[in-house]
Amino acid sequence: MIEVARLLAGGAILLLCLVGGEWAAKWLGLPLPGPVVGMAALTVALAVVGRTLGGLDRAATLLLKAMPLFFIPAGVGVALLSETFRAAWLPIGAALLGSTLIALATTAIVMKAVAKALVKRSP
Repeated sequence: MIEVARLLAGGAILLLCLVGGEWAAKWLGLPLPGPVVGMAALTVALAVVGRTLGGLDRAATLLLKAMPLFFIPAGVGVALLSETFRAAWLPIGAALLGSTLIALATTAIVMKAVAKALVKRSP
């Protein structure tokens, strides 16, 4: 029973961050999607607290285990729009390749900066 309560508490934290991020993005006029703002706020909260909150780790693990299900709508969309994809394969492929390379480069740069900061911080 306690495990279920912790799981629900973790899910509630995630939902509060999502709703809070949506609200903040709308009312502050931020050019970011609400879920990104909410997850950034959650990241800051976790960094300040220094540990996971409630059953957040359990809720996140459960969502990660169900992650393949989140790709089903995208797969259905690709199947339904196959003619569109055939007609515009070059720009779509270039956009996918370019965005993937940008994401990889950004991740590498951020990880390098974080690793450097952690080395400076450690005694």
